[in-house]
Amino acid sequence: MTSSHRVIIIDNDREHAVTVFDDGRVLVDDVAVPTRITGPGEIRVGEDETTAWVAAAGDRRWVFVDGNAYEFDAHDAGRRRRAPSGHNSLSAPMPATVIRVEVAEGVNVRRGDTLVILEAMKMELPIRATSDGIVTAVRCKPGDLVQPGVTLVEID
Repeated sequence: MTSSHRVIIIDNDREHAVTVFDDGRVLVDDVAVPTRITGPGEIRVGEDETTAWVAAAGDRRWVFVDGNAYEFDAHDAGRRRRAPSGHNSLSAPMPATVIRVEVAEGVNVRRGDTLVILEAMKMELPIRATSDGIVTAVRCKPGDLVQPGVTLVEID
């Protein structure tokens, strides 16, 4: 008997049910998506087997594919989500080097604005604002080696 794990992925306020089976099958909103794990954090997706890299920290998921970075919240399908707070901190999804800092304290940002550019695994990873707000702290500078979960930018 094959077991599965079901999570809810939140993307731009839309929820998607993702079911991952032990045998490698994946369903997104009950539609089969061909996938094949090819290494740690590396997956081939779709009929053309596009390479995607996945990183996780807590409930956050980052997927890097075709030069683009996508950020998601994931939680177990029966677990309640915690309510968002007014204070928002952004951190690195994996060990990385800060290439550029695009903001300063006191700057107004909009959801989706690029705040910091990281480099990891020979890829540039944009860290984007998850909400509109004012930058209250910048806790990194170009050249810093940052670790997952360590706050890079705070927005209020």
